[in-house]
Amino acid sequence: MPIFLLIRHGENDYVKAGKLPGRVAGIHLNERGLAQAAALGESLKAAPLAAIYSSPLERALETSAPIAAGRGLEIQLIPDLMDTDVGEWQAEELKKLYKLPEWKTVQQAPSRFTFPGGESFLACQARMVAVFESLVQKHADDEIVAVVFHADPVKLVLAYYLGMPLDTFQRLGCDTASLSILRLGKGGAQVSGMNLKPPFALPAPGKKGRKK
Repeated sequence: MPIFLLIRHGENDYVKAGKLPGRVAGIHLNERGLAQAAALGESLKAAPLAAIYSSPLERALETSAPIAAGRGLEIQLIPDLMDTDVGEWQAEELKKLYKLPEWKTVQQAPSRFTFPGGESFLACQARMVAVFESLVQKHADDEIVAVVFHADPVKLVLAYYLGMPLDTFQRLGCDTASLSILRLGKGGAQVSGMNLKPPFALPAPGKKGRKK
């Protein structure tokens, strides 16, 4: 089973200011986010990565760069790793969105919610799962693969492979520059770590569920 490292991008000023970035272009890592990305790169420098995939948004690419540094690996962009399409809510302040009646549905029944002018959580989850199902066909057992993308998409992937109802996915944590570990193959799936921060140990290839 390939080992997928699900990595959320580092901090940016939208995160810091409590704004919903969605797919806004030109959002770069701030000073703390750059430090977080550097720490990820340092902690993963000994990991024998077979590939690095990223969302095309700048904050994900800038997080990927230190991980790729010195490896001779190209960062492969996957458009479908793009953040959730939040439509008309894009760039809005969360404190404003919290006051909307729809916010209760976002938190308590996300399977029933579609962002105004955007996509539903169901559609986003299906898009993410399709990406991982395609990647598992490309990678051999025990290959370690880094995938850098966004908070809700990371949680939606984890919820799917953990067998959690979509309506409970908001219970999962996914901090900036965190890493979760997903083993995925024809025989099933295993999550062996969630919301980890550097420094961390990775599962040893061929020893499911054990750390080296």
